[in-house]
Amino acid sequence: GDEVITVAAGFPTTVNPIVQCGLVPVFCDVEIGTYNIDVQQIKEAISPRTRAIIIAHTLGNVFDLDKITGICAEHKLWLIEDSCDALGAQFDGKRVGTFGDISTYSFYPAHHITMGEGGAVCTDNALLSRIILSMRDWGRDCWCAPGRDDTCGKRFSQTTQYGNMPKGYDHKYIYSHLGYNLKITDWQAACGLAQLERIDGFIAKRNENFDYLHKALEPLEDVFVLPRSNPRVTPSWFGFVLTVKDTAPFDKGELVRHLEQNGIGTRSVFAGNLLRQPLYAKDAIALRIRDGELKHSNELQNEDYARLPNTETVMNSSFWIGVWPGLSQGDLQRMVEVISRFIESRQ
Repeated sequence: GDEVITVAAGFPTTVNPIVQCGLVPVFCDVEIGTYNIDVQQIKEAISPRTRAIIIAHTLGNVFDLDKITGICAEHKLWLIEDSCDALGAQFDGKRVGTFGDISTYSFYPAHHITMGEGGAVCTDNALLSRIILSMRDWGRDCWCAPGRDDTCGKRFSQTTQYGNMPKGYDHKYIYSHLGYNLKITDWQAACGLAQLERIDGFIAKRNENFDYLHKALEPLEDVFVLPRSNPRVTPSWFGFVLTVKDTAPFDKGELVRHLEQNGIGTRSVFAGNLLRQPLYAKDAIALRIRDGELKHSNELQNEDYARLPNTETVMNSSFWIGVWPGLSQGDLQRMVEVISRFIESRQ
């Protein structure tokens, strides 16, 4: 029943662990342009049951770490930084993933570096590190590294009573958490380490591609909201978000279909409004929207969704195009030309 603050304009893997752990997600809105959490709403969302904040740096654009870490310190909240889309980004010259109590990264093929699949969890807290490793290793209580036995010298002589197990039971086979088996393979690790040597070049090219698109699309600001970032942020761009304005003579769907038909890949800004997704709509998941009352997800009405207006805009009007480092200037130029010609045809 404890509460964790997050956003509805995100990805389900950020929210699902909250629900799976029996906690209550509390949803805040995002800002159009940065697509990160509205910091003011965090303050409105905090209740006596709030214990943590878990949010992502959206598409490589860093949320306001100064204000959010300050809120966490003031209210004694855990901060989990979802840095899956922002590897290498910086806030005030410091790498993201080093501000929170725990940070997460993804090495899925589309991300800044890849191991084919998988990711990483980081912390600088020794106790949290031990808990995380236990969760990774089947929930095992033993702290021996894989392939090592009896490093404490007490494998068969533990004096602690673990649950209802016999005293002195083999500590390597004592399980204290509902854990998993989440270890990467050696070849994945080798791939990841090789990619790390190239990460600075990958990031530089992504940011260069982003800057090209931003400058080239500035003449179209009458129909688009272009992405922006905090001046204290050095992004590690994952994509280039465009939000179609209400006054535009076309809608997102028309443009996206045109781009796809012309060989230009597009992506939605993740799940749009998570609260409308079928996985939450069909199940009675307890949640709150910011300063609202506790509700169940299958009871939400249109007025509830309307309390997250920017999230609704993201769902209906926002999408993103790629800044992959393998794109040539010709590729980028063609993207701009296809978008521009489409808009000219609608004037």
